[in-house]
Amino acid sequence: MTNEREPLVYIYGEMVPASEAHIAIYDLAVVLGATVTDMTRTIGHQPFRLDDHIARFYRSAKYARIPPTASPEETKARTLELVEHNTSLIQPEQDLGIIFFMSPGVSPAYAGPGFTGKTGSTFCTHTFPLPFQSWVELFEKGAHVVTPPTRHLPPQCLDQKIKNRSRLHWWIADQEAKLVDPKAITLLLDLDGNVTECSGSNFFIVKDETMIFPSPRNILRGISQVTAMELGAELGIPVVERDIQSYDVIHADEAFLSSTPYCLAPVTQFNGLEVGSGKPGPMFRRLMEAWSQRVGKDLIEQVMTVEL
Repeated sequence: MTNEREPLVYIYGEMVPASEAHIAIYDLAVVLGATVTDMTRTIGHQPFRLDDHIARFYRSAKYARIPPTASPEETKARTLELVEHNTSLIQPEQDLGIIFFMSPGVSPAYAGPGFTGKTGSTFCTHTFPLPFQSWVELFEKGAHVVTPPTRHLPPQCLDQKIKNRSRLHWWIADQEAKLVDPKAITLLLDLDGNVTECSGSNFFIVKDETMIFPSPRNILRGISQVTAMELGAELGIPVVERDIQSYDVIHADEAFLSSTPYCLAPVTQFNGLEVGSGKPGPMFRRLMEAWSQRVGKDLIEQVMTVEL
């Protein structure tokens, strides 16, 4: 019997209590790390740019040759159903992260003859309460971004426009960055020394009132990055995409992370050096105020007023 006070998970075409949602140890998500994924969030309990995230998720699945078990329209309907139930379990000031993932399913070779579990692609949608308390210091002091020795995978090996969970190189890079600063956020350079993206966010700089984003050739263009670009254009701020090197970051006026969970965050240190004033700058508040107006919720206040 479903516990009405327990979050639901949509998996294998069914809504089940979170405590009953499992995948097999023989799943190719485990065996090979063959998993595409995407994430959005709610703002005021409503999904943010859900259609854009679902469309990107299905593009990733097509590229990875993982056949979906549901149409985009069905996925949207089930997601809205899931959000309606799971937001009823949280406080009005809280919001949810929404995760999609899909793998090719169980490996017959690993499962062996006589396997009687689920077959076909593994498709799951689940949610979790956003940890606003984790971002208070990020908004107050800004992030320290570190470039480790590990380099970004070149697009000749894996196109980074595919959002996936084959991320061992990111795990290693994060451990390298944390040797410099336990709170560091990892930013990878490509093989030519150009800035790419962070482990959980896009990265961009502001110089002379211009928003400068890394070349899109070897990054996942995040929905939050696109939103930041749109807001910049609406505010009359020039928006440029080009190659960026470490030199440019060090001499930027401001730098930013853009990510679904917290939307935008200031970067105030880069490899131990201050960026700009070394404090969150005016462009951060300007962009976040515009973002807040767009979604009808003060996004800075939502983070800063959380009970620790």
